[in-house]
Amino acid sequence: MRPTGSPRPRSVLITGASSGLGEALARHYAADGARLGLVARRAETLHALAAGLPGEHLVLPADCGDPAAMREAAARFMAEFGVPDVVIANAGVSVGTLTEYAEDVDAFEKVLRTNLLGMVATFQPFVAPMRQRGSGRLAGIASVAGVRGLPGAGAYSASKAGTISYLESLRVELRGSGVRVVTVAPGYIATPMTAVNSYPMPFLLPAEQAAPRIAAAISAGRSWAVVPWQMGVAARVLRWMPNALFDALFARAGRKPRGLPL
Repeated sequence: MRPTGSPRPRSVLITGASSGLGEALARHYAADGARLGLVARRAETLHALAAGLPGEHLVLPADCGDPAAMREAAARFMAEFGVPDVVIANAGVSVGTLTEYAEDVDAFEKVLRTNLLGMVATFQPFVAPMRQRGSGRLAGIASVAGVRGLPGAGAYSASKAGTISYLESLRVELRGSGVRVVTVAPGYIATPMTAVNSYPMPFLLPAEQAAPRIAAAISAGRSWAVVPWQMGVAARVLRWMPNALFDALFARAGRKPRGLPL
């Protein structure tokens, strides 16, 4: 579903496209007639996805945490389809972390490299071409988890808080250029990433329902969008909650398991 008067994107590049929200977004945009660049580490899974989608698509196996690989993927995409209408930096990883454990330092590095630096590496090759053309959408998938630091998820919350600030900086830098920067902060979306959570996840939304809502926000060029909207209310409450109250409420909150594969 697109906002009234918004143009249909003809070409879209999506990172983290092999599963979860990225796959759902790929299916949504392909059904809408867009040509896709599908980026993820698992080439086999990407090829299987592309084969089942309507239209013409480009499989681009790459780790978004590798800037050189992302520059190569971007060059291949633009050589085939031209400058994209939309780039969605969706790739992300999540694992429980506790600073007291030395082995979790590596997990912090991996999460930050993928979720934050990977977003920078995804957008970098497209900023100048989009600016020169005078149009485009750069959409970053942040998270409500970036609004406050969640216990047992220091790496993930820090990475998503970083993406929120980074996207804001980029949005202001590109103001007046015709290129819109969209920050999307999902709440709980039913994906393999959330399937390992053993605690309650309020307003859990299936990925196939989240995808069209996110696409509508991107098409509208919204600077900030929370999906589902109920988590947007929760995010505002959390943001302004006094530290003493937040600490007391979340000290015993459920925590994602440590040691998950990244």
